Amino acid sequence: MVSENQAIINKVCFGYTNNLEDRNDLRQEIIIQIWKAYPSFNHKSKISTWIYRIALNTAISNFRRKKRNIESNKLLPAYYQIPEVEENKELEENILRLYQLIYGLDDLEKAIMLLYLDYNSYSDIADIVGISETNVATKINRIKLKLKSQFNPN
Repeated sequence: MVSENQAIINKVCFGYTNNLEDRNDLRQEIIIQIWKAYPSFNHKSKISTWIYRIALNTAISNFRRKKRNIESNKLLPAYYQIPEVEENKELEENILRLYQLIYGLDDLEKAIMLLYLDYNSYSDIADIVGISETNVATKINRIKLKLKSQFNPN
């Protein structure tokens, strides 16, 4: 079950951590939480939706816990750098910039955008984050506008 949904776990880890060590720690914590919660899984939702919810809740809790230990206004750009991939340099820079902007969103907005970028339906996103489908659509549009204005301030 974890192997089949590894991409979900990896995406959440990537969105809420900034280095490989933290990402591995978070991945391990998510798997532990999945293991602990499995007996209460009621099969009313898709397993991937259930895993997303656990992964996001674990990541958000972990992020908040670590955030308390960091002085919020003293973050250096290196703190949220994403490892480079050797391909099109302009594309790399744009993707890096987009993920930096997503990293700066509040927890709910970040979760919604990560789910949206992973091609989840509005219905699935609504189930995972616990808001209505209409609210998901509204939030996605607002987040897109926010990211667009931050990405291209001109």
